[in-house]
Amino acid sequence: MSGHSKWSTIKRKKEKTDQQRAKIFTKIGRELAMVARAGGADPNVNSKLKEVIAKAKANNVPNDNIERIIKKAAGEGDGNNYEEIVYEGYGPCGVAVIVETLTDNRNRTAGDLRHYFDKCGGNMGQPGAVMFMFERKGVIAIEGEGLTEDTVMEHALEAGADDFNFDGDVFEITTEANSFASVRDELEKRGYNFLSAEVAYVPSNMSSIEDPEMAAKMERFLDTLDDNDDVQNVWHNWDIPEDDAE
Repeated sequence: MSGHSKWSTIKRKKEKTDQQRAKIFTKIGRELAMVARAGGADPNVNSKLKEVIAKAKANNVPNDNIERIIKKAAGEGDGNNYEEIVYEGYGPCGVAVIVETLTDNRNRTAGDLRHYFDKCGGNMGQPGAVMFMFERKGVIAIEGEGLTEDTVMEHALEAGADDFNFDGDVFEITTEANSFASVRDELEKRGYNFLSAEVAYVPSNMSSIEDPEMAAKMERFLDTLDDNDDVQNVWHNWDIPEDDAE
């Protein structure tokens, strides 16, 4: 689930979801359980739960699975106490990386991530090491087929979106983090289905990798992070070439 606010990377995330559906379901299930246990099982009261349910649906998690996980977590619990920890660092060629985790063993997770950063030739930093290079934004992606640009833009702006972009295939709508939920809900009421809908770390500036070997190393690094069960999301400022993203 790596990425930044750019359709080529959201597409990469979607392809990985298709390839590794079971792993994605497990990660989202862990997040559902944690927020339901912390804030209750009613998404109308628990706004964080409502956000994760939308994320689960965007990743094609069946409704039965969602309901079962929430019911279990809000009742007896799932037996695990997870905590959210965010790690920061630099990958190959100085690419800034933010890793969001849910873990029941912070020593294991920190050790794994430090090893991944070191192996790719980067380094894991202290809190704040790269966070200043990103903005927290809501990002909503809608498939463009059958929709008109003027109508979607009008609906997005009426809902309170800050920015709007259409690349010919996908509409990308950007919001302030604190208005993401209301914009998403309004667009959902209008019948839009989302390819992706989440609060993301959007980079202020992009970083290029010219060396093909280093680009391949960065790709392996992102894949390794995604394969770790404790890693929920990975955000970076690598300007992935279109040929690599497709």
